[in-house]
Amino acid sequence: MRDEITVIGGGLAGSEAAWQIARLGARVRLYEMRPVRKTPAHRTDRLAEIVCSNSLKSDQPYNASWLLKEELRRLGSILIRIADSVRVPAGSALAVDRQLFSERVTEVVSNEPNIHLMREEVSKIPNDGIVIIASGPLTSPSLSESIREFCSSEHLYFYDAISPIVDAEAIDHSRVYRASRYGKAGDDYLNSPMNREEYDAFYDALMSAESVPIHEFEEACYFESCLPIEEIARRGRDTLRFGPMRPVGLSNPASGRIPYAVVQLRQEDLMQSSYNMVGFQNHLKFPEQKRIFRMIPGLANAEFLRLGQIHRNTYINAPQTLLPTFAARRDPRAFFAGQLAGTEGYIENIASGLVAGINAVRTARGEDPMVLPAETAIGALCRYVSSPQKHFAPMNINFGLLPDIDVPRRLPKTEKQRLLCERALELCRPALTSTV
Repeated sequence: MRDEITVIGGGLAGSEAAWQIARLGARVRLYEMRPVRKTPAHRTDRLAEIVCSNSLKSDQPYNASWLLKEELRRLGSILIRIADSVRVPAGSALAVDRQLFSERVTEVVSNEPNIHLMREEVSKIPNDGIVIIASGPLTSPSLSESIREFCSSEHLYFYDAISPIVDAEAIDHSRVYRASRYGKAGDDYLNSPMNREEYDAFYDALMSAESVPIHEFEEACYFESCLPIEEIARRGRDTLRFGPMRPVGLSNPASGRIPYAVVQLRQEDLMQSSYNMVGFQNHLKFPEQKRIFRMIPGLANAEFLRLGQIHRNTYINAPQTLLPTFAARRDPRAFFAGQLAGTEGYIENIASGLVAGINAVRTARGEDPMVLPAETAIGALCRYVSSPQKHFAPMNINFGLLPDIDVPRRLPKTEKQRLLCERALELCRPALTSTV
């Protein structure tokens, strides 16, 4: 095999891929362009920097995101291991201290003898050797053009937005209360209750706010599960109350009643020094964000450590380009991973990096690739990004991607999901033994 495998991009997928390659005894050259070249969303030069929510979704047993994380744990994901070690209270979700997470990933990867970390931009896909392109949704223009030429098609894209972060010391705690929805997993969230008058005033202000303009030549195409809050609000006056401001299950202990609407704040770090405004991703102008979000009870004097932003995310037409191994159809020595490859979400991107890293080593050694059964969460994602479809868009893990299971029609949904998870974890066993 060639001396080194190249990984382009030190995000979640690239960091996981590099570590998997190294643990299998191969050498890897990992390229990360930051801090030489910055992106519109990243703030540091650390690897695996999480720029949006700090949540890696639910860790409640027997749901789809738990299944994906559990498969990754069993297959030896280094990033999930680190995430578990720096988790912060967030109900049943796996949320992490974002700074500690990226610091520890950077430390682990940098100290791995088989990984050579290069802080420089790669402007085109290498012509020789095995390469994993995990440059992410904010790929630089030059590399983006090289990818377009390699794939022989135009990029697809959608717009993504990030939520504001509030300084904990500036929150008026007399106006908020601690609770998790339906009392699950303790009181991990701060909740700002609104009555009808407060909600109506907030809604009207939001609807009249000035947004950052989108370039005329670009179509506003948002990922449905990460819509900017103002886009949700445009669908009707009550859509926020049935979305990110849903009060159901969040009784106010002061009144014993469920508020008209609620804004939830999720702990951002282990020191409880900052809170993320849950579901408040947006692309409003900065002065407008400060003015409107300070209308929320408890946030009248809020200091924002970060305001919401919007950026264009790029991804390839994966079904046209990729095999279930994340290798390119036109050249099996080239792999794609992460959101660029159409796996939407932190844990989904980690999964694609793990698969690409393992299969890059197997390709280098002339071995058969690892292809997990479609009945597993990881295998289902691999099948999704490589199966022909008319309108492809990045996808989060969900049970709809897994083949159905033969159970009685009247079986409760939760029981069916449990059986799907048990089947998937059992099918992971052969892959586990073959990757050690």
